[in-house]
Amino acid sequence: MSNSQDAGVPDDLVELGWIVSAYGVKGWVKIQPHSAQSEALVSAGKWWLKASATPLGKAGALLRPFPAKVIAARHHGASVVAQLDISPGRDQAEKLKGHSVWVPRASFPAADEDEYYWVDLIGCRLYGEQDGLPVLIGQVAEVIDNGAHAVLRVAQGRLNEQGELDLLRDAKGRTIDVLVPFVNAHVHTVDIANKRLDSNWPVEF
Repeated sequence: MSNSQDAGVPDDLVELGWIVSAYGVKGWVKIQPHSAQSEALVSAGKWWLKASATPLGKAGALLRPFPAKVIAARHHGASVVAQLDISPGRDQAEKLKGHSVWVPRASFPAADEDEYYWVDLIGCRLYGEQDGLPVLIGQVAEVIDNGAHAVLRVAQGRLNEQGELDLLRDAKGRTIDVLVPFVNAHVHTVDIANKRLDSNWPVEF
């Protein structure tokens, strides 16, 4: 695997899934995507892999992701199967089990109009309505697939005097979350460039 490694690790890598097993006898691997949006996995010509347990080296340095050329990839039900240049046989493919799979955000295929990659929604601030005015609810921490549509898990928070978001927490230190369906009926404006979502969701603190 080290033969394919180079020093130019992209700084916009996004984790899209993990290798769950070898697939077949010719070195293919089976990947479980993190979301239903697996187009970036299938279309990418190169993946970056990272071991699930990264042992510490000298001075506490962690192993870096290493590249793998994607020879072929396709959807396989809810999973993705792929042939990589670093696993010419099943034995090599088995050694990749548990590795996470990363792809540069810049290499994602363009999204269709009114469609958004979930990774771009994470970190956006969600505004709801109170007395007809937009009020900050919090920040998107996760996007969940419930089968019918995406659901935003929003960590509630308020802006401090410096304009930074202070997340609200319960007595055990856990964020206080609200689940908002990511559908036009509720989230009517998406501004990825400014990391802002506007909705008609009621503001409750």
